[in-house]
Amino acid sequence: MRGAALLLPALAALLLLPACGSEHADAPGAAEVAARTSVAAPSVDGVPATEAPPASGECPPSGIRVTADDGDAAMGLRVVGLHLENCGTHDYPLDGHPLLELLAEDRSLIEGVEIVPGSGGIATVAGFDDPARPLLLKPGESAISGLMWRNTTELGPTVVNVPYVRVRAQQDADPVTLAIHLDLGTTGRLAVRAWGAPT
Repeated sequence: MRGAALLLPALAALLLLPACGSEHADAPGAAEVAARTSVAAPSVDGVPATEAPPASGECPPSGIRVTADDGDAAMGLRVVGLHLENCGTHDYPLDGHPLLELLAEDRSLIEGVEIVPGSGGIATVAGFDDPARPLLLKPGESAISGLMWRNTTELGPTVVNVPYVRVRAQQDADPVTLAIHLDLGTTGRLAVRAWGAPT
């Protein structure tokens, strides 16, 4: 009886070994965990992740961050500011006007809207008719531009609404698609201000 009593703890330990081994075998490896947690590239307000504006505090690989503000609206006149920040580690040369593409909900191009440099005679707003000048933005410095339009509907039957604007800071710059939502009415015109130093 005493010998049997001594064998009981040893047998209990042996019985536990398969259970522990089985638990270890079933644990997912690193590759399996990665496969389970991988997801498709996210989008922001329907914008592809590759063209979405960066999250607050993030800097794109290009080293420049382009965003839009909430804008101002009064008496049918709309003005939205564009802001470019050199968040990289090198100086960034900048000259001219932002290059724009107007996009529909499905991101197809919207035709028939004239994009004019300066104020385009739409209204007299400070800064819009300032000539383009070369800028050299050091890391941490920024530049401003802007869009201006009227949303009146007296000039024709077709009302144009633009949910997205694809912006390139200049030729060959990476595009950023902003959900600005331009209600252009029937005017068919959009003014764009040259890049300039913040005032």
